[in-house]
Amino acid sequence: MEDIKQKASNVLMHTYNLIQISLVSGEGCYVKDSEGKEYLDFIAGIAVNTLGYNYPAFNAAVKKQVDRIIHYSNLFFNEEQIELADKLVKNSHFDKAFFCNSGTEAVEAALKLAKKIGKTKKKGAWKIIAMDQSFHGRTSGSLSLTGQKKYQSPFIPLMPGVSFAEFNNFEDFKQQVDSETCAVIIEPVQGEGGIYPADIEYLKKVRDLCTKENITLIFDEVQSGIGRTGFLFAHEYFNVFPDIICLAKGLGGGLPIGAILATDKFSQFEPGDHAATFGGNPLVCTGANVVLTELLDNKLLEHTKKVGLYLKNKLDNLKKRSDLIIEVRGLGLMMGIELNTNISDIISGCREKGLLLVGAGSTVIRFVPPLIITEEEIDKALNILESVISNSK
Repeated sequence: MEDIKQKASNVLMHTYNLIQISLVSGEGCYVKDSEGKEYLDFIAGIAVNTLGYNYPAFNAAVKKQVDRIIHYSNLFFNEEQIELADKLVKNSHFDKAFFCNSGTEAVEAALKLAKKIGKTKKKGAWKIIAMDQSFHGRTSGSLSLTGQKKYQSPFIPLMPGVSFAEFNNFEDFKQQVDSETCAVIIEPVQGEGGIYPADIEYLKKVRDLCTKENITLIFDEVQSGIGRTGFLFAHEYFNVFPDIICLAKGLGGGLPIGAILATDKFSQFEPGDHAATFGGNPLVCTGANVVLTELLDNKLLEHTKKVGLYLKNKLDNLKKRSDLIIEVRGLGLMMGIELNTNISDIISGCREKGLLLVGAGSTVIRFVPPLIITEEEIDKALNILESVISNSK
């Protein structure tokens, strides 16, 4: 392990404060490090590994595709990609799909699409409204929409024309709207900002105003989409439907894929407007097709609703027993607990006892395990967490 640490420090840019373990294998909801220690994983690649590790149907399909063809240009028909797009639009209110490689790229695609619509359909409207405490990515465009100064400040000046409204405050949002507003982007459940679900009435009012003022409504469901909340898309829980949605993370089950979906009215890209060399290649689409099959045809969505409620109840009960926990919030298997103390020592303590957790800010512990997690595994995780919290007093 010391050799790995030294080599990493020699050759990798310091973009991560690396946890001092090397994960080498996984099975179900468990991973093992290079020393053979096993961990129950409630990070799942940060809401990525939908089906956990070594999932037989996923592995078999991807291995088969490797032997057929991994990648070719999007200048040709791609049957796996077309199948994936068909599944997504048939199980949503959207009509068209575009594939890229990540959540950040999905946000960038949505941003370009909204600006084109503003230019061609709304007399050149170009301004974007985003939310305080939001997170949409780290490229210059997506970072410009991220409502957290700690991420933005080293890279100012960023893209002009972006204003920020208080999340769940409709009047504040309304005051930001003017004739040059082309789009608003919202996370139905804010992830990096601390696991804050939107208020249903707030989203309905935003939807109505966007329709009235011809503003493109974009939902960033990179983290909350693809079954994470117990619904294929988080906006189904709220019964509020955007014009464009951004997807990634859980869609590929561990393979790098992003996507935007849009209704016909908002599908305004033409050849040359946008592209992604690797976007939606046959290999990643094969994996994504398995993920959707498990969610839609093999009752994984129902399972997620059930165990998500179980997790929330367990966390609520833990809150009653702990003075450190201020609030439990989230949806499905996208949950968080806010504590009145810095969480780093608690997360480290859980890791020592074989439980992997990740934060969402300095005071919120996030719970985004694989969607195949069981009630027994939730019990095990919460027992570890409670023992660490109890010793933190």
